[in-house]
Amino acid sequence: MSMQRCGIDAIHAALDAGEDVTRVLALRDSNSEDLQILLQRCAGEGIDVILGSEKDLWRMSEASPALALALVGRIPEASLDQMLERGGLIWMLAGAKYQTNIGYCIRLAEVSGADGFIVTGDWTSDDRHRIVRAAMKTHRFMPVVFGGDGLTIIQQYGKTVVCIEDVGDAEPWDVDLTGDVMLVVGGENEGIPESILAESDQIIRIPMAGFTPSYNLQGPMAVVAVEALRQRRAE
Repeated sequence: MSMQRCGIDAIHAALDAGEDVTRVLALRDSNSEDLQILLQRCAGEGIDVILGSEKDLWRMSEASPALALALVGRIPEASLDQMLERGGLIWMLAGAKYQTNIGYCIRLAEVSGADGFIVTGDWTSDDRHRIVRAAMKTHRFMPVVFGGDGLTIIQQYGKTVVCIEDVGDAEPWDVDLTGDVMLVVGGENEGIPESILAESDQIIRIPMAGFTPSYNLQGPMAVVAVEALRQRRAE
């Protein structure tokens, strides 16, 4: 099910139905009385509102144009502990180095309905700024945690961990990607550390038929992300 409620009427309906609306993106400097009524309701119910440009609303909306969009089912600024406890579908990048690649992966995860994203390693504020720019600021609508050791995190998680690596013996459509699961992708050069592979419950290998021995970072992730979305929509 979509995590977005698009338009003022749809947001009111979601609130009336008791849906878990956690954030609203609304058009900045709008003169719409209907929008102001909605924003007052959000304030009264303690729902976080952020304001965006017309371009921002157009780019984010499922059915543009819309004056407001609501996020349902995610806590966009969850801490690592909150993310792991809440569960769902979580992605981890373990050892990725290139900021643009990481940004693209964050956007891919958000679009495909992930519940959270972890980027291991040490990152400066400038690094994080470049990453979220490449992600088109989708971190506003999905929790993204930077830092930490991948092995420690999956041991803390304690639920199903599925790695995506060339040494795998299963294809994505043969693996159960529903429920609480963490999907792990490795770095551009070294892949997933052996210590994490050893702790995983299953390792997926993406089919390849060309001469070049591997996909780029986003390719395997996209394949698994869409397959996970397909499976979870069918639940």
